[in-house]
Amino acid sequence: MAKSDTDTALGLGIDAGGTQTRWALADAAGAIVAEGSVAGLSALQMGNAAGRGTVRATFAALAQDVLASGCPQRVCAGLTGFGGDSELLVEWLAELLGIDPDTVIVSNDIEIAYLDSFQPGEGYLVYAGTGSIAAFIDAHGVFHRAGGRGVTLDDGGGGFWIAREALRRIWRREDEEPGAWEDSAMARSVFDYVGGSDWAFSRQFIYGRERGEVGKLALAVAASAEHDQAARLILQQAGRELARLATALVSRFGVRPVVLAGRAAELHPLIAETMRATLPPEVPLRRKTAQPHYAAARMAAQPQH
Repeated sequence: MAKSDTDTALGLGIDAGGTQTRWALADAAGAIVAEGSVAGLSALQMGNAAGRGTVRATFAALAQDVLASGCPQRVCAGLTGFGGDSELLVEWLAELLGIDPDTVIVSNDIEIAYLDSFQPGEGYLVYAGTGSIAAFIDAHGVFHRAGGRGVTLDDGGGGFWIAREALRRIWRREDEEPGAWEDSAMARSVFDYVGGSDWAFSRQFIYGRERGEVGKLALAVAASAEHDQAARLILQQAGRELARLATALVSRFGVRPVVLAGRAAELHPLIAETMRATLPPEVPLRRKTAQPHYAAARMAAQPQH
């Protein structure tokens, strides 16, 4: 896309998740004038030198793509795993984009995703990507959560959880009946994805890949659901896990509408169907294809007073 004549009015929105990092440029009227994606990242990677190098390299690739379309005046970035320490992240983005650090805001990705679905106080967002979380921003702007504790501890119903459950079931069955995988559509799909049926392939995949890459294995699970009862059971349990997150917030703050969003939520209809069946009937539920990078771009493009 050609560089815009209204560069000074552009806001850059960034939505960084484990699977990919999406960006968008919006003008002051809220129109999206450019968008793209680069590799996934997590703020948790900032905890070691190798991870910091990966994050900076991803930011550099993103900045190169963005600047080919326009020069943003302000930036609003949401990062998965973000815990509040934004100084270095802000510094890198400002440097790579050639703007003042004061014009860069970094926050948790879920806060931006929430504001893409609701005004503060309106409802609950359940987001299932690589991980899972339920979010509520109350009328005073205070952020409340259920889940979102990370894939090592929980994140039930997210892509990583689905992938881990599939591999766990497959290998437990192999312990009991070696070679049983050949009769399982899910196991065949999963082993094809990880590179082979030997344990060495699964071990390298689950322990050697970034969490976002592992989460993509959920695609293979969903693809086999029509022919494999074990895959269907995993997807149904994912729906129950996501319903649990919503119910936790309902029990704390009362009945409000629930939006289900995120790529893992869209893997298969069984997930949303089971979530609906598990939630109390008085709790409204709707699915939404989340575009938090759009919401962030529009927030960044708003005139500052």
